[in-house]
Amino acid sequence: MPAVILGAWPEAAGDAFQNSPLTTSFSTCSRMQMSPVCACLALGLALIFGEGSASYHRQTRAARLATDFGVKVFQQVAWASKDRNMVFSPYGVASVLAMLQLTTGGETRQQIQAAMQFQINDKGMAPALRHLYKELMGPWNKDEISTADAIFVQRDLKLVEGFMPHFFRLFRTTVKQVDFSEVDRARFIVNDWVKRHTKGMIGDLLGQGAVDQLTRLMLVNALYFNGQWKTPFPESGTHHRLFHKSDGSTVSVPMMAQTNKFNYTEFSTPDGHYYDILELPYHGDTLSMFIAAPYEKEVPLSALTNILDAQLISQWKGNMTRQLRLLVLPKFSLESEINLRRPLENLGMTDMFRPNQADFSSLSDQEALYVSQALQKVKIEVNESGTVASSSTAIIVSARMAPEEIIMDRPFLFVVRHNPTGTVLFMGQVMEP
Repeated sequence: MPAVILGAWPEAAGDAFQNSPLTTSFSTCSRMQMSPVCACLALGLALIFGEGSASYHRQTRAARLATDFGVKVFQQVAWASKDRNMVFSPYGVASVLAMLQLTTGGETRQQIQAAMQFQINDKGMAPALRHLYKELMGPWNKDEISTADAIFVQRDLKLVEGFMPHFFRLFRTTVKQVDFSEVDRARFIVNDWVKRHTKGMIGDLLGQGAVDQLTRLMLVNALYFNGQWKTPFPESGTHHRLFHKSDGSTVSVPMMAQTNKFNYTEFSTPDGHYYDILELPYHGDTLSMFIAAPYEKEVPLSALTNILDAQLISQWKGNMTRQLRLLVLPKFSLESEINLRRPLENLGMTDMFRPNQADFSSLSDQEALYVSQALQKVKIEVNESGTVASSSTAIIVSARMAPEEIIMDRPFLFVVRHNPTGTVLFMGQVMEP
């Protein structure tokens, strides 16, 4: 879940803030569970104040641009995380930054628009994003997806006339008035909203100190996903195997196994490194998890993450053929808490974090605002589970069947994609299950 926090800025603190070190923090965990395959995102952004048809093409373009931007942020986060596990939501960060565009002006807005490659006020863009939201939430997906946006505003903050009606018209979002001077109460309200919209998976987006009496506004996106494999992995096939870490050491982890006809393809990087890509569909057939890893253990996963974009992921899907394979995949459970400031600054969005340069005049012309924090917290769990009523079953291997093996016993990339729109909901790297 992403969150952006705005608050009032004491002038004396300006230089100290600008000179403070920039950090990107990550925390990951791995644990064995028998819960359904599920993923959950909470993303909040808080700003702190101080003194076929044209319609269809717009819709697909909106999905592509949002995904491209989200993947660019992922690359920055992956670079900073180096050899650590990490999970991230491209859709979540794009959703919040699209909302943030509307609050900004001048160079601050231009920097965000340049990074995202679209303007939220462009004709048809906001309706296209709303259509994308409906596509993701549609009952035809079968797998459970829930996404929601909210804006929490300081109760006595004077906004530019007409801002809130315009904001609601574009985003159809919930507007909540909060008294941020009651710090603990305000933090509870936001965390409770996140907890409810992520089915309890993320209940502590905002820790102690994330909100203070200078906070004025918070933009929050919450995303919850619960998917079951179209063909579950048999629990009897899960055994401990060695996983080869990037430093050359090994660790014994539980790995699932399944022989089936999978959508599969091979690609090569511009440097000539080949990598495998395999698709694992969820039972609704609209969402899939793509698993990718360099063929040679000596090739770092960064060789793949550095070249990712929405078009390449679409090419994976378009070039796949159904092939009989034995897939061996680790169970994994990851949690990441990410400070988005440095990744966003590296993409050119610098002014919004600087008290003396940030321009949020489209939101309020009464106080000087800037972004104090941009946070994302994500959890994902992947294991054997599937639906009892699944119409597909795993193929039993006999002596006459010797399918090629795809053993993900080395660092790999995963992408959870909504195939009808090409939207990437989650992606991450597993360096040690």
